[in-house]
Amino acid sequence: MIGGGQGAFIGAVHRIVAAMDGQIELVAGAFSSDPNKSQQTGAALFLDPERVYGSYEAMIAQEKGLSADKKIDIVCIVTPNHLHFEPAAMALRNGFHVVLEKPATFTLEEARKLHDLVAETRLQLLLCHTYTGYPMVKEARHLVQSGALGKIRKVYVEYPQGWLSTDLEDSGHKQASWRTDPSRSGKAGAMGDIGTHAFNLAEYVSGLEVTHICADIQTVVEGRQLDDDGAALLRFNNGATGVLMATQVAAGEENNVKIRVYGELGGLEWQQEDANSLVLKWPDKPKTVLRTGGPGLSPVAMHNTRTPAGHPEGYLEAFANLYRNFACTLQALAAGTVPPDACLDFPGTREGVRGMAFIDSVIHSGQSDQKWIEFKA
Repeated sequence: MIGGGQGAFIGAVHRIVAAMDGQIELVAGAFSSDPNKSQQTGAALFLDPERVYGSYEAMIAQEKGLSADKKIDIVCIVTPNHLHFEPAAMALRNGFHVVLEKPATFTLEEARKLHDLVAETRLQLLLCHTYTGYPMVKEARHLVQSGALGKIRKVYVEYPQGWLSTDLEDSGHKQASWRTDPSRSGKAGAMGDIGTHAFNLAEYVSGLEVTHICADIQTVVEGRQLDDDGAALLRFNNGATGVLMATQVAAGEENNVKIRVYGELGGLEWQQEDANSLVLKWPDKPKTVLRTGGPGLSPVAMHNTRTPAGHPEGYLEAFANLYRNFACTLQALAAGTVPPDACLDFPGTREGVRGMAFIDSVIHSGQSDQKWIEFKA
């Protein structure tokens, strides 16, 4: 692991979900740019002190020289955005697979380079768009692909948060500080942090690709350097249209990601606050509610279901599904076999490039008088 030291949020989540299925073990790390803090984190995690490093460069160089049965297989990067590309590129060039937090990189150019590097090295990269790991999100995607809704016409996706409704970054809050800092976060605030999740969810469930964007972005909290609120009109490659909303200033909101997709024959709705339910809506019959682990679900939904029906599956389980599918793919490749389709179902550099292109497009449109712009990934 690179990053994720004491006081970090997402690093601890990665450690929990990676270990959930017993297929991945944390054995080494460069947890902080401060060698002492890195050692403290390693000690708290009961790691061998010899495999806790003061820099990611030292970790990759030393681990590369270990025997095949001991050296790491995967480098997990959970740093702020400006420290994604270089360690990911170094890991790939030295023969390690990569798990990477989103958005993929600091710039679109870096994302494209990373995509090419994965192809060149023939290694695997998992980009952590967590919400695609939910069983009922998988079921929603399956239903759209099966044609159950007919041709898709409308896509609505929203991600409301309220945690940045005040100038939290000025209080020294670690997460708020870097996420609102353009030198570490990049050109986007809310649209980069959570807007990319909404965008990825819209394309994943609908199976469509955005071709044009018209955006309105704003900074609500006075003195903040990046956007904290915004919305975008979307056009898709089949002629469908959509609306995306992402805000971090909706006071009182938590993380209720929500998507609605409507076709010629019906619609569907999923939201994280009731993640075990997928609501189907029909013009000529009563609405249907499908439940995680319940009867009638597709094999792909059941593959990503962990507990019997009625037992809530949430964020950690969805996140762990990404890791499990990634591990399954690596194990198959190591054995010289073709990974099952269900295992190959995880986001990678293609989604990373499109996510960075979304950031570029939405910021460009939001700051421009020419509102509709072509989406170029």
